[in-house]
Amino acid sequence: MANSLEMVSISKHFGGIRALENVGFAAHGGEVHALLGENGAGKSTLMRVLSGDHQPDTGEVILDGERLVLSNPRVARDHGIAVIYQEFALCDHMSVAENIFIDDLAFGRRFIDWKALRSRAAELVASLGLADLDVTRPVSDLSVAEQQIVEICKALRRESRVIVFDEPSAVLTERETQQLFRLIRRLRDEGVCVIYISHRLEEVFAICDRATIMKDGRRVDTVRIADIDQTRLVEMMVGRELAHVFPPRHATIGAPVLEVANLRLPRLVEDVSFTVRAGEVLGFYGLIGAGRTEVMRAVFGADRMAGGEVRLKGRAIANRSPGEGVSNGIGMVPEDRKGQGVLLDLSIATNIMLRRRNDTTRAGGVLNLGAETEQVNRMIRALRIKTPGGAPAVSTLSGGNQQKVALAKWMATELEVLILDEPTRGVDVGAKSEIYQIVNDVAERGLAVIVISSDLPELIGIADRIAVMRAGAITGELGGDEMNEEALIALAMGVKQ
Repeated sequence: MANSLEMVSISKHFGGIRALENVGFAAHGGEVHALLGENGAGKSTLMRVLSGDHQPDTGEVILDGERLVLSNPRVARDHGIAVIYQEFALCDHMSVAENIFIDDLAFGRRFIDWKALRSRAAELVASLGLADLDVTRPVSDLSVAEQQIVEICKALRRESRVIVFDEPSAVLTERETQQLFRLIRRLRDEGVCVIYISHRLEEVFAICDRATIMKDGRRVDTVRIADIDQTRLVEMMVGRELAHVFPPRHATIGAPVLEVANLRLPRLVEDVSFTVRAGEVLGFYGLIGAGRTEVMRAVFGADRMAGGEVRLKGRAIANRSPGEGVSNGIGMVPEDRKGQGVLLDLSIATNIMLRRRNDTTRAGGVLNLGAETEQVNRMIRALRIKTPGGAPAVSTLSGGNQQKVALAKWMATELEVLILDEPTRGVDVGAKSEIYQIVNDVAERGLAVIVISSDLPELIGIADRIAVMRAGAITGELGGDEMNEEALIALAMGVKQ
């Protein structure tokens, strides 16, 4: 079969850490092959071996019967292997056409024929059904979906035989995701070997033909999607039954803790009011641009309010900075985990203790390292962070464990209110269940918890009430049996029921 890929007995270690152990993987042209597993299962490492970014300790890569030595990414590209990562490799200041042909702008000649360059780029873009994309526009002016199209065009221009999509829909709207699926199906029908990495199982069942499941650096199995259901697939990924993805709630809901009245933000939010009580989980839902994150940033003190009032346990507060928000007992885990939630290059211990250093400091300003280590280890155990200790940098952890570190930083702090913005985005299903348990534990401690999420089943599964926003205003609030996807989507879209 054309474009047949085999990875045989691949092993890779980083110091004393085993990332891959004797992994076998096979995919074929004319299929979309899912690569699944929890964060830290080894998926990304395996694909970085395929892309030439990592050199395996043992094993080999075979493409169409030819054994390849992928010494660097350029060699992999020359053999027709392309990997489209979540973070695009584009030059923002250059045009669409220049990015597509970035490694051969002159087509092997001495001078660049700009007219021919733009013409060939336009033909390639049009072949994907996007004739209205102006190839002279700088990439910095494009939407995320359009930038992804440019990455796909780069792969097609090189006549790639294998294309890997790593969490391609993480930042796309539903309409953009469906457009991506059409492109992937077209690539499959043209005989390209497509490898699809995603934590969204509904997408795997919609677009993929087969799936290889990995766990702890090893291959578990390869299955036909038509022969399996989501429950069994999840159990293979996590290595245990997940009878309760959403753990039962035991928190006692008490008196109002946070009251927001008539909050306004310039040109964004108008007259938003809500209350959240001790032990309660209040969900916030809305489509992109509805204003959910902006409201919570203003409550936390990251953005300045234009009007309105915030009261904490009946006392009026004015958070003019995140520091004041923390002093008033409000914590926030932001949506941008890597950019704002954790300090990637610093240790796990440093991240966890950022807000508690004073508690482990002796007279004279000397750190009590023993007390700090004890607190860090306690948080690592409580949140089941997969690490040998607090010394490794956060960047060495999987996405789910990075998110747990971001949560641990606030759980080690005395709070009244905890705000979580998209707490499980990019996190595998096993880690999601553990984060949901953490949310329950926080609520049972008597904190008021606010969860912003675009995942409706998630909000319905963990929240006591859900407030819905549209165009900067709250359009409704549902609780109990009223919380269902149809009603929530209708409120988010302004549809009268």
